[in-house]
Amino acid sequence: MISLRYLSRADILAAGGGDFALAVANVREATRLLRFGEATMVAESVLPVGGDARQNAYGLPASLGGGFNAAGLKWAMHRAEPKGDLPSITSATFVNRLSDGRPIGLVESALLTRMRTAAVSAIAMQSLAAGAIRRVAVLGAGAQAESHVEMLRTLFPDIAEIRVWNRSIERLNALVGALGQTFGPALIAVPTLDEAIDDADVVLSCTTAPEPLLSARAVRPGRLIVQVGYHEVSFEAIAASDHVVVDLWGEFAERSAKSLFQMYRARRFAPEGVAADLTHLVVDGWRPPAGSSVYFSSFGLNLFDIALAARILREAEAREIGTVLPFV
Repeated sequence: MISLRYLSRADILAAGGGDFALAVANVREATRLLRFGEATMVAESVLPVGGDARQNAYGLPASLGGGFNAAGLKWAMHRAEPKGDLPSITSATFVNRLSDGRPIGLVESALLTRMRTAAVSAIAMQSLAAGAIRRVAVLGAGAQAESHVEMLRTLFPDIAEIRVWNRSIERLNALVGALGQTFGPALIAVPTLDEAIDDADVVLSCTTAPEPLLSARAVRPGRLIVQVGYHEVSFEAIAASDHVVVDLWGEFAERSAKSLFQMYRARRFAPEGVAADLTHLVVDGWRPPAGSSVYFSSFGLNLFDIALAARILREAEAREIGTVLPFV
C-alpha cells in the first residue's frame, strides 16, 4: 500500500523545520544542484484572486536530484493583508520521490517559506555585506520580519543592534514584545524609517508595501539592501546602487510585482545590469568590491521550498513524526 505523510506546522518544527543553519545548508546545496543541471524549475502558474496585484494564487513546481531526490509542487494563496484569523499567505507543498514518482508527503509550508527566505537573506549577508555587520534594520512587522529577526539572532550573534520599524506602531510593538530580549543582539523598536536605517550596515525590507519606501537616499557606500517584500525599493535607489544582485533572473521578471522586475518592464533596467545571482555567490564565490553599495532582490525560488520540504519529510519518516494517510 502507498501511504502519504501529512505534517502540520507543529510536526515540521518537531522534525527540525525551525533550524536556520540547516535551512541555509539546504539552500546552498539546492543552488549548487541548480548550477550543475541537477535541479529544475519551470514557470509558475499564477491565478489572480483579486484586484490587488498582491492577491494571487501560485502553483510552483520544482525538482532536485542529489540527496533530496524530490519533485514537488508548492501551492500558495497570497492576500494583500491578513483577514480574520487567517495570515496573508497560506501554502502547502506536495512532494514525490524523483527517482520513481512515489508520493512522499504533504506539508504546511508557510513556515518553511519563511525559513528559506530568511536563509537566502543570510547567504546574501554572508556574501555581500562589507566587513563586520554591526547594525541591521528590519522593515516590517509581519511573519517575514519576525523570521528575519530570529535568523539574525541565531546566525549573526555578534551584531550589536537590530532596529525594527513598521508603519503601524501597534503591530511593531506587538512584534518586538513577542520576540523579547531573551538572547542575541539588542532588539529596538524605532518610530521612523529614517531612524531605522540611519547607520545600518544592512537593511532587510520585509513589508507588503505596494509603493516604494526606500529612496536613493537609502543607498550608501558599504550598505547592503535586501528586498524581500513587494515594491519597497524605488527605481532610483536601484539605479544608484553600485551592484544589483538577484537570487535568480527568470520568466517571473515579466509579471512579478517586485521592484526590480517592475523597473525592468518599465524599460529602466536591463538584465545585463545584474552583477551576480545566487549561483555566483554560492558556487563561484563572487563578492563585490570593498565599499560597494549593493541591492539584492530576493524573488523567492520554489526550488528551495521543495528542498526544505524533502529534508523535513525524510526526517519525519525516520522519527515517525506526522500523520500517515492511505494513498492507494
